[in-house]
Amino acid sequence: MDTKQENKKVFLKIVKDLRELIKSEGIQPGDKLPSERVLSERLNVGRSSVREALRSLELLGLIETRHGGGTFLATVQSNQLVEILASFILQENKSIEDVHTTRRMLEKEAIRVICSNRLLRDLPVWESLFMKLEVENEVIRNDILKELIIASGNRLALKIWLQLAAYSTKPLKQPTTSDEKFKLQILLKSLQLGYEKEALGAYEDWMNYLRNTIL
Repeated sequence: MDTKQENKKVFLKIVKDLRELIKSEGIQPGDKLPSERVLSERLNVGRSSVREALRSLELLGLIETRHGGGTFLATVQSNQLVEILASFILQENKSIEDVHTTRRMLEKEAIRVICSNRLLRDLPVWESLFMKLEVENEVIRNDILKELIIASGNRLALKIWLQLAAYSTKPLKQPTTSDEKFKLQILLKSLQLGYEKEALGAYEDWMNYLRNTIL
C-alpha cells in the first residue's frame, strides 16, 4: 500500500474511532474533547496523525479550536449542512472517493448550467483565467473549480462544494502545470462559446490526467 493510501486509512480509522469515543462518552455539542496527547494514547495512533485528522474535522465545521482553551465539538446549529455531510463521511469506509465523485458531479452540472446561459458564458472570469494560463502557465486548480460553482449561481451547491473541497487531495490545492494548460484552455473557451459537449470532454480529460499522473 502506498503512502497516500496508508494516510487515508489512518485518517478514516481516527475519525471512526473518534466518533465512537464521542458517542460512548456522551460528548455533546459545545463540550470539550480530550487533548491531542490523550486522543493519541486512547486511539493508539501518533499525535501528528491525530492533529491532521482534527484539522480536517475543523475545516468541515465539526469541531472548533479555541485559542488556549482546547478543542470542542461544534454545535449542530452552527452548520446543519456540515452535520449532514459529516454524518455520511464519518460512517462510510469508501467515503473519501465518494466525496470526490460527488464534487465532480457538482462541477459537471455547473459546466452544463454555464454553457446554457449567455450571461454566464460572457462572465469575464473565463477570459481572465485563460489569459493567466497563457501568460503565467499556472493557476490554482481549486480556484478554477470554485469559479465554476460560483458562476452557476446555486448557493446550496456552493456550500456543499466548499465542504467537499475541504477533503480535496493536496494537488487540487496546488498550481496547474504546463501539461494541463491546453486542456484547461479548451475547457474555458468551450464555456465561453457554450459548447457543452466539448467543455465536459475537456473537464473529463483534465480530471483523468490528474488521477493518472498526480492524484
